Amino acid sequence: MRKFKKLDKNVKKMDVHDIGLTKLSVAAGVLFIITVWLATMNLVHKIHWGWFLAAMIIFAIRPMKRFCC
Repeated sequence: MRKFKKLDKNVKKMDVHDIGLTKLSVAAGVLFIITVWLATMNLVHKIHWGWFLAAMIIFAIRPMKRFCC
């Protein structure tokens, strides 16, 4: 439990730019893995785009709810 408290403390030090850059670095890392590892590229191409859209919406519900309310 101590590790999570330390993590929360460190996250609170981050500003909007740090969080945005973290998101961009994760997106770039995922794109890198998809392009370098042929098996993941084939998997992504086989999955219908609607599943990715549904996942995005589901994952965005809680942060948007907290942001708006």
